[in-house]
Amino acid sequence: MALVSLAVPAALAIPAPAHAFASPEAELMSTIVTRTNQLRHEAGCGQLSVDQELITASLRQSDYMADTGTFSHIGRGGSTFVARARAAGYGQPSGENIAWGYETADEVMAAWMASPPHRQNILNCGARSIGTGVRYAADGTPYITQVFGWE
Repeated sequence: MALVSLAVPAALAIPAPAHAFASPEAELMSTIVTRTNQLRHEAGCGQLSVDQELITASLRQSDYMADTGTFSHIGRGGSTFVARARAAGYGQPSGENIAWGYETADEVMAAWMASPPHRQNILNCGARSIGTGVRYAADGTPYITQVFGWE
């Protein structure tokens, strides 16, 4: 699968080599960020910067959901996305999207875009950064989290 950055015209994009991703989780995470930025571009919003602290917060929630089979915005110890982002070092989180069971970025993005609150997070033109986390449960079910930020 080729990934295209919005910063480079599609005609100039170079497909990522097959070995570019360390895991299927990392590939899905990257593709979701790319698709999110493509949808934002189509809506006239700026591209989100990938933030390591938001990735950490997202992975913590995806880990929790995959480990427990719990599908919720509330995480380990009753944490919220705001608390998880701040614990990871990010000061101004703006929203969170979660999903489970979707195998591809196109599937999860279609589901989020069909849901008004999730669509609002994706197309919030005031947001400036993103972190996405994917973890597979023991039974192979993917749990996906996106956290958006104002910074």
